[in-house]
Amino acid sequence: MSSNTDTIFALATPPGRAAIAILRLSGPGVDGALTALGAGGLTPRLASLRTLHHDGEMVDQALVLRFPGPNSYTGEDSAELHLHGGRAVVEAACRALIALDVRPAEPGEFTRRAFQNGRMDLAQAEAVADLIDAETSAQKSQALGQLDGALSAAYAGFRRDLLKALSLVEAEIDFPDEEVPDNLARTAGPVLDQLAADLRAALADSDRGRRVREGYRIVLIGETNAGKSSLFNALTAREAAIVTPIAGTTRDVLDAELMIGGYAVTLSDTAGLRDSDDLVEAEGIRRARQRAEGADLRLWVRAPGVGQGEDPASAFALADDLQILNKADLGAVVAAEGMEALSLSTASGQGLAELHDWIAARLARDLSGADFPAVTRERHRRRLVEALAAVEGGRRALDLAPEMAGDDLRRAADALARVTGAIGVEDILGEVFSTFCIGK
Repeated sequence: MSSNTDTIFALATPPGRAAIAILRLSGPGVDGALTALGAGGLTPRLASLRTLHHDGEMVDQALVLRFPGPNSYTGEDSAELHLHGGRAVVEAACRALIALDVRPAEPGEFTRRAFQNGRMDLAQAEAVADLIDAETSAQKSQALGQLDGALSAAYAGFRRDLLKALSLVEAEIDFPDEEVPDNLARTAGPVLDQLAADLRAALADSDRGRRVREGYRIVLIGETNAGKSSLFNALTAREAAIVTPIAGTTRDVLDAELMIGGYAVTLSDTAGLRDSDDLVEAEGIRRARQRAEGADLRLWVRAPGVGQGEDPASAFALADDLQILNKADLGAVVAAEGMEALSLSTASGQGLAELHDWIAARLARDLSGADFPAVTRERHRRRLVEALAAVEGGRRALDLAPEMAGDDLRRAADALARVTGAIGVEDILGEVFSTFCIGK
């Protein structure tokens, strides 16, 4: 990443033919570049129509806005050029800016500068990327909540409790000759016990934010010819999977992205589970088992006259999953005990609306919550694990050696602070901003 003394620009609208194309600029050379283009003397935050020129040639008639720092997105002097969206116009404007020593921005550089200039913390910067990528109302709501500081507030609360305990420990260590209560450090015990409980609860809930952001994983499992591919096609409302009467038609995992009840869902069709000497089918079965084991929800598809004895899918179906008693128009299927069941027929459409409603209710149950999730990315979960281990270590050391407890608690504070970027962030900035689009 180059220096913040550079002035940067990027296309903030999608490339290609469009009515409008917006170029964003940020850095100390913004006013000079605007003046050179013929757009000097702008009133801040007021759109002005200007004819842009460079090197004796007209570039475009554009609406130009100027945002003086520090009251701008990046905290620096910034501007926007609202151009006509033809490729030739955009390319001419880009060439002019480069000639004026304004360089193209790198991925995430605008938001990185906003973070470095104190306009947002690291968790809020991640929310910007999530908001751009949001495709469902749940993803949008979660990203907006994080951008508004909900996740940062959760970590601030954890860190506040931790620093309260640390202050008690440090007071006994640093001021042994002063008039402080005996065994002051040990009074931090209840605070640490509650904090550890809160961190464990946050980790136990860590999949909720990930499922909203990345998609809830539903896998269809069952024996061959149970009707999994037909159900897959019915739920996706298209002929996505090949359906034949021949057992073992599905050989690999087939995924489809859906939106159900405002939540993103990844639905997977898998190979039928059975013993097979066919190497290709056996590999498909292995992948089906692997995908089923990692799913958030398994739909165990069963049908009349399919299979002998115990259904091999039962090894992966959990009590909280759902049995699909398929092909109800051909006969009844005896449901296995201990698991909810729903009867349907993909041929007639019977039960499909009920299944859709059941899945929507399950998503709302698993993905909604009274509190904002403390984890929306793997990076957050890793820091929580580090913090919890350090808090537990500090709690154990508290009765033995308060000075050792202090070291553990400082490590925990560091781990929590890294989520919002309060300290020690250089090693993770590349990880966070490398996934951003160029114009952000």
